Amino acid sequence: MIDWASTAFVFPGQGAQKVGMGADLVQAYPEAQATFALADEVLGFALSDLCFNGPENELNDTFNTQPALYVMGIALLRVLNAAVEDELRPAFVAGHSLGELTALTAAGALSFTDGVKLVRERGRLMKAATERSPGAMAAVLGLDADTVRDLCAEASQQTGQPLVLANDNCPGQLVISGDTATLELALPLASERGAKRVVPLAVTVASHSPLMESIAGDFRAALETVSFTKPAIPVIGNVTAAPLESEDDIRAELGAQLTSTVRWTESVQAMQQQGITTFIELGPTDVLSGLIKRIDRTTQRITLSDAAQVAEFLAGPG
Repeated sequence: MIDWASTAFVFPGQGAQKVGMGADLVQAYPEAQATFALADEVLGFALSDLCFNGPENELNDTFNTQPALYVMGIALLRVLNAAVEDELRPAFVAGHSLGELTALTAAGALSFTDGVKLVRERGRLMKAATERSPGAMAAVLGLDADTVRDLCAEASQQTGQPLVLANDNCPGQLVISGDTATLELALPLASERGAKRVVPLAVTVASHSPLMESIAGDFRAALETVSFTKPAIPVIGNVTAAPLESEDDIRAELGAQLTSTVRWTESVQAMQQQGITTFIELGPTDVLSGLIKRIDRTTQRITLSDAAQVAEFLAGPG
């Protein structure tokens, strides 16, 4: 049985997408069909067809990936809410990077229509920043955050270009982001300091790095066109690893998030400190469930990514 007072919903960011996402959900649940249909209408193109059928390279374009993951998360949430008498009320919600906007909608702080438009604009701007200043990202396995920050600073000092800790995903799995040449200089430094593996990522978007600063102003302007309200459910922010309690908190968080480290380890720990023991991931894959397992293996982790998993969850006690 799910104890909602000790449960959090979590929503993934880029990298969780896959062709076919949402297709069986739409066939099984009218709420999912309506969610994808509304997104298609708002965006003016068939995002649903891209999610269900690809092609993969277009789905992986950040301009499309961001709304795709946002809509998928909300479709799953609406299916769950429609299946129970009272709307599900987890004690907390959180999202990784892009997923933070999905979490804000789940918490009632951002309307779905505004959210779809905002994530599409976020994707457009990030793509534009990449075209101006291509960058790179790499996963560093087996080092602590302080060591990774130090080696990024050392490499940056040598080139004069930025390289930073972008994602603190879980103990032993960190992601660095920034200037391509500086990142290439940092890879052997990481190995010298004892990294188990260093894996360049197949991206050109240097997310959560100073290379996103060129579009930060435009995104803050976009945020000013959107209405936010106080979250009905506490939302843990990526930048602060603390609850976003007001409209001002949300705007400051989302404006800073593009160039700031995603403090996912600390975010999960902050929820645990408030009594959260169960994490339910709403998205196409179980990427966050895997990270949470590495943060604390004693947590209960449930992934809801397709119609079969949703049906099994709804059929159980809870």
